Amino acid sequence: MATATAGQRREQAKRDYDAFLAGCPTRELLSTLTDKWAALVIAALADGPQRHSELARRIAGVSQKMLTQTLRTLERDGLLTRTVTASVPARVDYQLTPLGHDLFPVMVAIKNWAETHIDRVFQARAQFDADHEVR
Repeated sequence: MATATAGQRREQAKRDYDAFLAGCPTRELLSTLTDKWAALVIAALADGPQRHSELARRIAGVSQKMLTQTLRTLERDGLLTRTVTASVPARVDYQLTPLGHDLFPVMVAIKNWAETHIDRVFQARAQFDADHEVR
């Protein structure tokens, strides 16, 4: 059996990971990345390490449970690290990994696009609702 070259392995990987296919594992990652809390956590951590309480204050409306779940998911996916410093009480900081920093420009672009275009979206929604009003 012939050994595949690095280029052949890259091409095979491109074929193996196609999010349009039902069994593709990238769908789970896409689900995580399109979560509003994940996007906001990644954007918030771009400025450097932060504690859980700092993130909770910065991201209005996120519950402690949801923030904890989001942080664990992002840590599991290798997008952030959790560092515990021995002290009383223990200090826990979260920060983006190099992989998380690679993702940051994409996430902040989506956040900025939403902030810039929300008025147009509101107008489109109002027009749609008016056009589809039950009479």
